[in-house]
Amino acid sequence: MQATKPTHVRYLILLMLFLVTTINYADRATIAIAGSSLQKDLGIDAVTLGYIFSAFGWAYVAGQIPGGWLLDRFGSKKVYALSIFTWSLFTVLQGYVGEFGMSTAIVALFMLRFLVGLAEAPSFPGNARIVAAWFPTAERGTASAIFNSAQYFATVLFAPLMGWIVYSFGWQHVFVVMGGIGIVFSLIWLKVIHSPRQHPMINEAEFKHIADNGGMVDMDQDKGKGKKTDGPKWDYIRQLLTNRMMLGVYLGQYCINGITYFFLTWFPVYLVQERGMTILKAGFIASLPAICGFIGGVLGGVISDYLLRKGHSLTFARKAPIIAGLLVSSSIVACNYVDIEWMVVGFMALAFFGKGVGALGWAVVSDTSPKQIAGLSGGLFNMFGNIASITTPIVIGYIISSTGSFKWALVFVGCNALVAVFSYLVIVGPIKRVVLKEPPVSGPETNNKLSQAHS
Repeated sequence: MQATKPTHVRYLILLMLFLVTTINYADRATIAIAGSSLQKDLGIDAVTLGYIFSAFGWAYVAGQIPGGWLLDRFGSKKVYALSIFTWSLFTVLQGYVGEFGMSTAIVALFMLRFLVGLAEAPSFPGNARIVAAWFPTAERGTASAIFNSAQYFATVLFAPLMGWIVYSFGWQHVFVVMGGIGIVFSLIWLKVIHSPRQHPMINEAEFKHIADNGGMVDMDQDKGKGKKTDGPKWDYIRQLLTNRMMLGVYLGQYCINGITYFFLTWFPVYLVQERGMTILKAGFIASLPAICGFIGGVLGGVISDYLLRKGHSLTFARKAPIIAGLLVSSSIVACNYVDIEWMVVGFMALAFFGKGVGALGWAVVSDTSPKQIAGLSGGLFNMFGNIASITTPIVIGYIISSTGSFKWALVFVGCNALVAVFSYLVIVGPIKRVVLKEPPVSGPETNNKLSQAHS
């Protein structure tokens, strides 16, 4: 193997993360595209639809800490592959709920969305672990932004396709097609994904570049073969939960995800019910803000890493795009004051561009996660962030039910952006690698305070 010129296997790994996250978000969004047709066929109201939208979130949140633990215990490759296969299978099964009576179908749909959420729980902590293992610190912002921007690419690629499938064949077929794609991909994942030290395509030069510049290359060595991964995890969690920086990051992610989940759940319904579009048109229109979100997502990571390379502190390089982007995303409220269709779409596009720029939470997680529990730390972060996947659809459902319009729902989404800005400005403080203090081997000492150091 030639070791003089570095290989670029990490970019293949990043492509796999991008594709799997695209499928992940497309499977989450199936219910949004099918939402209006489901309402008609199953006779459900806005509040019930809000609860069905939220079913994913309940399980996704509950599964984060177990999912993070599984990743730290058995490694990213196997746990993630199983995750892809199972959530795709449950997506396929959603296409068959119409075979039951109305009330049974609603319960079955809620349960299957719940199971999809549970199966997807390890996905984003897995992404963060793989990025931390495969990428040097100065490339991590861009890498995290690229896999995170897949959520917008999913809408760009699949929303028109899914809208067309619903329009031409009925809502049931959306679930079958999207689930089938995921099942096939889980097999490809097993062939391509390995840890840096074990990957057959990497050479010594690339490995050395990653290892010497902050990549956590040995994170998954010997998983499941010994007791070295069985540490005092609960104390580690306590240490993270008593750290001001991490709590600020968690609050920020909750608010950013509030914007995301409006987009993934109620946005197509907003276009159909509030703006009078057909589901076919809504599928295509929904892709336009998503393109802007995608561009913003990649741009945020590139700007952040550029600032880092120019000698700015890690804190400034990560915070500047987050704060600027989220301030722009609060422009979603302007949709309440315009009636012209292209202006509505324009403000939505601007809002999601800003949200994309500001969505650097996963880069911050890769920068701050303690080396002992990178998966568990990502899981904890994702758990707090995705409480928004429960609250946002339900709150918006109640707002629409009580007011009869989406106006206050958009105000609610805009406020989420402003709270996230407050969190990063006031609460987070300097961004540093968290260093866990090991509990004493002997003695009753309990003063296990958290110390921090730059990564």
